[in-house]
This record gives sequence, structure tokens and C-alpha cells, in this order.
Amino acid sequence: MNVLDEYGTDPEAAIATAAARYSNWNRWGQDDALGTVNFLDDEVRSGAAALARRGASFALSLPLDANGPQNGWRRRVNPVHTMMSTGQDTAEQMGMPHGLTAADDAVFMPLQCGTQWDGLGHVFDHGIGWNGRKGAETVTSEGDSATGIEHLAAPLVGRGVLLDVGRALGGEAGELDDAYAITTDDLRATIDRQGPTAQIRRGDIVLVRTGQLARVRRSLARGEGWGTYAGGPAPGLSFGTAGWLHGSEIAAIATDTWGFEVRPNEFPGSFQPLHQVALPHIGLLVGEMWDLEALAEDCAGDGVYEFLLAAQPLPFTGAVGSPVNPVAVK
Repeated sequence: MNVLDEYGTDPEAAIATAAARYSNWNRWGQDDALGTVNFLDDEVRSGAAALARRGASFALSLPLDANGPQNGWRRRVNPVHTMMSTGQDTAEQMGMPHGLTAADDAVFMPLQCGTQWDGLGHVFDHGIGWNGRKGAETVTSEGDSATGIEHLAAPLVGRGVLLDVGRALGGEAGELDDAYAITTDDLRATIDRQGPTAQIRRGDIVLVRTGQLARVRRSLARGEGWGTYAGGPAPGLSFGTAGWLHGSEIAAIATDTWGFEVRPNEFPGSFQPLHQVALPHIGLLVGEMWDLEALAEDCAGDGVYEFLLAAQPLPFTGAVGSPVNPVAVK
């Protein structure tokens, strides 16, 4: 069913309807800071360890450097890397004994400028955040006092599953067109095509490959830059997948696109409406700009779409998002 047929054309009404249907508020108590990551418990984690059969590892992060995809929207810039001391410095300059010198460096970067997690304090619905908390009280200039990203530094190791929707539905190129809205039926069709190792279980970390990053990489190779990757048209999840995201009881989801959901968004005049349901109401951790290409090639080669995935955020106290270097091990 077309999402506009299901929800109508008013995004505010659609968000309110989906929020009421799929809320997880108080499911894990009033003080909860983990949201759906609660599904990724010790039993799920220990079972996932057995998925590292071959020992092949895949880093799923974009490089963090000045050549990244950011274009300055909402002051999001690419990382600025500065050397504070280098191999050109001498021991005399540094005041160090017996010829010892050292190199040190520093980085300035928005925490959501590359491969990253959106934390539960990142998005609000009419000022209300995860578990019904008032955003004005919990996320201040001091940071997120309730659901800071540091709470997720330990638990995000578990069973990862790749849903390569690009290969399943994107024709010969294996890529979905920009503005393609991935439906629940598309997700199910991809799972059916990939077979038993792609079946989704409670507590999984689901990775959705659209193929957009592969297309952008060809543009980069031609010297044409990132184009509108950061914020422009993109394939992504339809608003209509909110029920699947809730009912599947997954721990988290990540995509190879800037914004996780389809862009332009499906409702006229809307901006990221699925975020407005997924984060503050479902409590679902959302990852964006993940590099799934090498992993997808391997999965297509051996037909195994499940793996051990370690995807912990950096524990910046009170942060509402974090860079991450996810590593999948098969």
C-alpha cells in the first residue's frame, strides 16, 4: 500500500498515528536509556559470537578526513585534523631527553559528519524525546543527561544482518534509484531472496544497502565530488516501514545513505518524518553513511548474510550522536 493511501498527506497526522501505534515508552521502565538496544541482551550477544567462522573482517566506516561528504548544512563540516607536533620537531624543541620526540594530533569534527549513530536524544516529536521525556529538560547546553551516547558504548556487539536491497531489487546495477522508497514488502522480498541467514531475529542489528554509496563513489572517481549525497535525493526506508521496525524487535538499523529514510520524504513539505517516530517513540538507534560495499560483495559471494558485528559508539558523555567504526566478522 502506498504510504499516502495508508496515512494521508498530512505528515503531522501521520507521525501522530504511527507514534501511537508503535510507541515503546516505558517498555523498559521510566529511566531507560537504551531503547531497542535492550533487545540485544547477553543471550543474543553470546549467540552472535559463533558467527565469526572464517575470521574475515570488514570495516564499515567512511574515512574521517577533509574530503568527506559534508557540505556545511546545520554547521556540519568534515573533520579538521591538525598536527600538534610532528616528526620534524627536535628533542630540543620539545624539551625531551635522550633524543626522544613524539607526534601528537587533534581533530575537530561534528559527531555526525561521517559513519555514525543517531542517539536517542537526537530527535524530538513536538519537544518530547525518547520515553516521553521533555527535550528542553534532558538535552541542554550541557548535553543529554538522560540518553547520552555513552550508555551504548558496551552493548552494541551482536548479530548483524545485511539486507542488500540494492542487489535484490536494483536490477543489473545492483543499486536503487534516488527517491526509491523501500517498503516492508521490499525488505521481506530481500530476505526471501537472500535465504535463511538473512532471517531477522529479535535483537539484530540490521544493515540496509541501497547502493547509493557505490554510485557516489563512481562520481568521486570521475572528480565530480560527493554531489548531493549529504541531504539530497536518496533511496531509503519508507515511512510505511515503521510497523516493521517496531514489530521485528531489532536492536538498531543502519544504511549506506545520509538520512536512513527516503529523500525527498514521502509527505509533501515534510522533513525526516520516520526519524520523528523511530527515535523518540520506538527508541530505535539509527545509523547512517555506513560503507557496506566490501561486506556486500562478500555476502553475495558466499550467500551468508549474518555476521558478528561490533558497532560501539565513542563514549562522549552526553552526546546525541557518535562516529563509529563498525567491524563485521564472518
